[in-house]
Amino acid sequence: MISKTGIGLRAPHVAEVLSRRPAAGFLEVHTENYFGGGVKLKHLEDLRRDYPLSFHGVGLSLGRADSLCEDHLGKVAALVRRFEPALVSEHLSWSAFGHFATPDLLPVPLTHAALEICAAHVEQFQKAVGRTVLIENPSTYVCLEGDYDEPEFLLALSARTGCQLLIDLNNIHVSARNCGRDALSYLKGLGDGAAIGEYHLAGHEDIGGLLVDTHGKPVPDPVWALYDEALYRFGERPTLIEWDSDLPPLDRLLAEAATADRRRTMAARSVSHV
Repeated sequence: MISKTGIGLRAPHVAEVLSRRPAAGFLEVHTENYFGGGVKLKHLEDLRRDYPLSFHGVGLSLGRADSLCEDHLGKVAALVRRFEPALVSEHLSWSAFGHFATPDLLPVPLTHAALEICAAHVEQFQKAVGRTVLIENPSTYVCLEGDYDEPEFLLALSARTGCQLLIDLNNIHVSARNCGRDALSYLKGLGDGAAIGEYHLAGHEDIGGLLVDTHGKPVPDPVWALYDEALYRFGERPTLIEWDSDLPPLDRLLAEAATADRRRTMAARSVSHV
């Protein structure tokens, strides 16, 4: 079990992490950034000796209505075999269809038909990498109606495929605010939390009343509060601080991770006294 909070390893921090080897529970990288080989892979080989790794995909497009890209899936599987990361994850979203591709993670309609598609693709993904994967709840800017609410859909996907869930507390807050829903009700909808395998924490921006999941700010108070609630309800899980844009100095990122660790310790003490 990973006992300390991890950080997202982004290019501007690689040299400093290599030289300092700061205390961090694990390092998360975006899988697609390592498709090209070269010195990036050498650096990752070096770092894996001191840190568990997490491979977090952003482009597999599990919710696409046609077939997964076999080339993309093969590259992910090859990296997983080579580095044996502690965690492998992807998003509940789609970003490609046929020859069309978008840099955005677009929402999946929460319907029976979409569940069939996503389940088949998650099973294909897990077979390719030879392990259980984690699926992340998305940020929502278009509020779609369907046959399920989002927690129900994720739990059904987990039950069908055996996948675990990567619960992003920032995404829950962003989506709840944008769609006029209740973030605490979302957590209640996840049942006993047995399907949850990881938490993500990040920041966002308010642009005229719409919250945008930018990963470019510190974790805000409402997201910390949701994290505290998740820890109380479901217990500890590997936790990651995401910061992808407007990157701060490495020490600022590590300080966010230390805050998460303190809150985990406090939650564990609180539960032990109940």
